[in-house]
Amino acid sequence: MSLRVYVSEWENGKRTLSDRYAAILRQLLGVTDAELRDAAPTQAVSADGYDELLSRIDAASSIAESMVRTFDAQTELLRTMDRQMGAAGLVDQMTGHLGALEDALNFAVLPAARRPVALALAGASTLAAWQAIDSGAVERAWRHYELAKRAARDAEAPMHLAHAMGEQAYVLCEAGRPRLGLDLVRDAQRTVGEAGSARLRAWLYATEAEMCAHAGMPDDCHRALDAALSSIPPGSEERDPDLRSIFLNGVHLARWQGNVLALLGEGDAVTSLYGALEKMDPTFVRARAGMHADLAQAHLTRAEYDDAQTHLRQARLLASRTGSVRQRRRVEMISVRL
Repeated sequence: MSLRVYVSEWENGKRTLSDRYAAILRQLLGVTDAELRDAAPTQAVSADGYDELLSRIDAASSIAESMVRTFDAQTELLRTMDRQMGAAGLVDQMTGHLGALEDALNFAVLPAARRPVALALAGASTLAAWQAIDSGAVERAWRHYELAKRAARDAEAPMHLAHAMGEQAYVLCEAGRPRLGLDLVRDAQRTVGEAGSARLRAWLYATEAEMCAHAGMPDDCHRALDAALSSIPPGSEERDPDLRSIFLNGVHLARWQGNVLALLGEGDAVTSLYGALEKMDPTFVRARAGMHADLAQAHLTRAEYDDAQTHLRQARLLASRTGSVRQRRRVEMISVRL
């Protein structure tokens, strides 16, 4: 059979391209294996690729503000679903969303076109990374944070960069390197400097406090907590208008303070946690699971075993409801001590 017939059958899907012929064609056409197998051979043979490239560049340059708003709205929808139902069922949607944003950014040439898409990608990537942490996929989480940091640098957005660095510290902490995570958080604080909003600065201080608690540095932990409490803006507003990934107000910070004090084994954790539990938004299901785990740990520290069991059961129920591998792991660690 002639090569011409083979090519015709490859083009029409009547014959599978073998590894032997694929190796020959890659050398002749100067394409990767993925490009060769994913594209129609007629396109690879007859076109030099510039028309397709220019078409994608033109499409990226014409992305309107409304399209970026659509990307952001999709991120917000995924964030809401994650908060209430957990991350386990959102992997495919999140992967497709990030792919579309990366594609738009890859072919955007000038800063005016790149910056808004890069900002949208930074926000979506940090969400995807946190979902991966919650699902126990730590390497995927790390890669998403690296993508978020690159996008933030591309957008010249120090707040987004600092937020991605702060969240990435949790990967290091949960891998058993809390001091390295602490170094990363402090580097994030230097990165944003005075350019960060008050809410972001409070968030970074609270993250620093948590890293210090895990690292066994109680004095530094209390100093960071005091700095967070003095930085948080007053009022009930929880979203940062300049960084929509941040949810933090006095109630959230009280919960965080309780978590940190529980990690330190301090009895005062119970007071902060019960106060926050009463005021907490019920749609934050996964966060509520974490708060019940915090209360179980705090009661356990005080040798109040019945109360610890009660909150641990609730934490286990909510962690199962959201499919949170991270929270289930924490519940099991506390259970061993009861």
